[in-house]
Amino acid sequence: MSGSQAPGRDILVTTTNDVPGFRVTQVLGEVMGLTVRSRNIGSQIGAGLKALAGGELKGMTKNLYVSRQEVVDRMLDEARSLGANAVLAMRFDTSELGQTWTEICAYGTAAVIAPA
Repeated sequence: MSGSQAPGRDILVTTTNDVPGFRVTQVLGEVMGLTVRSRNIGSQIGAGLKALAGGELKGMTKNLYVSRQEVVDRMLDEARSLGANAVLAMRFDTSELGQTWTEICAYGTAAVIAPA
C-alpha cells in the first residue's frame, strides 16, 4: 500500500515515514480506523471443514479484505477532518477478542506534506 492513492482520495497513504520529493510541513497526530467483527457459526464451520482439506478460505479472505478497506476509510475520514493530505507510517493491527470476535485497526500519522 506504500504510496497508494485510490481514485477520489485526496489523501496519500503510505507505509513509509517520508515521501520522496515532499517535506512534512505539519504533523497533525495519530489517526485510526477500527472495527470489531463477529464470525458467524456457519462460516466458522465451513472454514473449519475447508481447512481440513487445505486451500484458501475465500469467504474469510473476502471478509478480511472488506474489513481492512473499512478501517482504512475510517482512518482517512479522521485524517481528513484534521486537514491532513497524507497519512504516514500506516499500519494494520488485528487481535482476537474472545473466540468469535476480531478487532481490525488501521493507524498512522496524519500530516500535511508539500513538494520539497
